Amino acid sequence: MAQKAKAVGINHVALEVGNIEEALEFYGQFLDFELHRKSEDAAFIYFGDQFINFAKGREQGPDDRRHFGIAVDDKELVRETLAEMGVELLNGRFMDFLDPWGNRVEITTYTNIQFSKADHVLRGMGLAHLEKTENAIEELTKKGMAP
Repeated sequence: MAQKAKAVGINHVALEVGNIEEALEFYGQFLDFELHRKSEDAAFIYFGDQFINFAKGREQGPDDRRHFGIAVDDKELVRETLAEMGVELLNGRFMDFLDPWGNRVEITTYTNIQFSKADHVLRGMGLAHLEKTENAIEELTKKGMAP
């Protein structure tokens, strides 16, 4: 069998949106991020060592099952802010919603999931205080990846 490259992680997600400025405004209402670069057709927002690329040009209908997840330090704050914005959460056991362009987004709490940022990245983001829950540590332990 041929050798295969080991997938290390996801560097970024590209989202098609109708308007770059409106996308920055929408996501900026409930997420604290660093704007790395912006043009008329694209913007790059950083979350520490990862980023989302907003690309102008959404033409397909709303996403159904296809989605991506954003891990945050305070899921309930996002829930409250989305409610204030008039954004409706989708039915289901997860905290999913559609952005104005039909991209399905799931919000999850960083401490509850296996995904882990390096300590130096968390420090740089001002999030060194975050600790994984017992369930997240148990899942990591089963994979031989306990902190």
